[in-house]
Amino acid sequence: MAKALIGHLNSDLRDPRLALENARLRNRVAELESLVLRLSEENDKLMSARAAEILTSDAAEMQPA
Repeated sequence: MAKALIGHLNSDLRDPRLALENARLRNRVAELESLVLRLSEENDKLMSARAAEILTSDAAEMQPA
């Protein structure tokens, strides 16, 4: 049974084009994951800066009664 299952699976060793495409796609996924992480960190920084800006502007606009 195991031999039948293994024989049924496509193997990168059988087709070098498939191995090359698989490696290219893995690299692209890694690049995109890195980009998502970088953009997420940048977004967090911008959000915290904007929150601080809002807090300071609200405090400056408030006047005693």
